[in-house]
Amino acid sequence: MPGRTLSFVSNIVSDMKEKSVAAGIMRRVRRGKAGQRTCTARDFKDLGNRNTVDQALVRLVKAGALRRIGRGLYDAPRWSPILKGPAPVDLDAAIAALARRDGVKIVPDGSVYANQLGLTNAVPARPSYLTDGTSRTLKIGDQTVRLRHASPRRMRWAGRPAAPVVEALRWLGPAAASQPRVASVLRRRLPETVKSCLAQDQHYLPGWMAPVARQVTTDSGQPQ
Repeated sequence: MPGRTLSFVSNIVSDMKEKSVAAGIMRRVRRGKAGQRTCTARDFKDLGNRNTVDQALVRLVKAGALRRIGRGLYDAPRWSPILKGPAPVDLDAAIAALARRDGVKIVPDGSVYANQLGLTNAVPARPSYLTDGTSRTLKIGDQTVRLRHASPRRMRWAGRPAAPVVEALRWLGPAAASQPRVASVLRRRLPETVKSCLAQDQHYLPGWMAPVARQVTTDSGQPQ
């Protein structure tokens, strides 16, 4: 009987801890902006031990407060008036949460940047990213995402203002990137902060890319 009593009390205490951690998780998630509501267990390690956090996340998913969008990835579902149901997963936020959890850098593939910069109308059929971590394929929401390992030299640009330009040019390749239209579009669309980064760090560029960078920055008053 004493053993059963102790077990009963232990279960009550454990349940109370889970509820407390779950409440803490939701307070933090609700405070976040739309793009910061994707999370992993690691984001809440200060709220309790890993097992308690994991159980609290399971509880929240069952309650519909969070949804599991991938292995170890969760978000607070947003309501879409157009779909009249939960909005699709915010892939950028999910990738950011993944990078935080695994302690790696992850950046979009050059085809994404080339499209965003107006250098191509092509849209990748499958989201693809570069990382300094291991290559792998993940399921996030209803999308299959590919992560490809890239060299330290290539990942050097991650997080820098000119990273989108460098990856877009790399995706285009030497022949397409050297077309006059490419430099013209970039000169017109890039802010000065990006041009400045591109000019200052030209020595990190592949040999064929440096002349394109000079064309982009020459007319902007950036030092060569």
